[in-house]
Amino acid sequence: MGDLEKRGKLNHSIKVGISFGTTSGIITTLGLIIGLYASTASKLVVIGGILTIAVADAMSDALGIHISEESENKHTHKEIWASTLATFFSKFLFALTFMIPILLFRLDTAVIISMVYGMVAIAMLSYIISKDKKVKKIEVILEHWFIAVIVIAVTYFVGHLVNSIFN
Repeated sequence: MGDLEKRGKLNHSIKVGISFGTTSGIITTLGLIIGLYASTASKLVVIGGILTIAVADAMSDALGIHISEESENKHTHKEIWASTLATFFSKFLFALTFMIPILLFRLDTAVIISMVYGMVAIAMLSYIISKDKKVKKIEVILEHWFIAVIVIAVTYFVGHLVNSIFN
């Protein structure tokens, strides 16, 4: 295998990790913010949740990608670790970006800003993916937005359910 082919596979591994980590960072953190806001309306609880997601879920997702890539028997040790680390750092860093509106604004305003930010980020990632795959950009964006809206709606109602049962 030539250097160019090895570099291409390594770049692919990094791209897999970044796209997975970023998507998971957006959806998981957004779902957590919405659910915790709906159940507690506590800024402290939301901040604690974001920090927990940034660390524990980033590690969990990185391990999941690591094991998934290993199970394919198609990747070198270096490619597997590239995906693992790219997943961890993209998830960790992207999840932490949701702290900014939470720290700067009232919680109800921060939740709305977080939703807009998350949807814009999903659209941008979807645009990049669709451009790379040479498919209709709007279809990919709408498909990914649809999934995100389901996550937001479900976590909102679960949060309210938890509040009504345990409060």
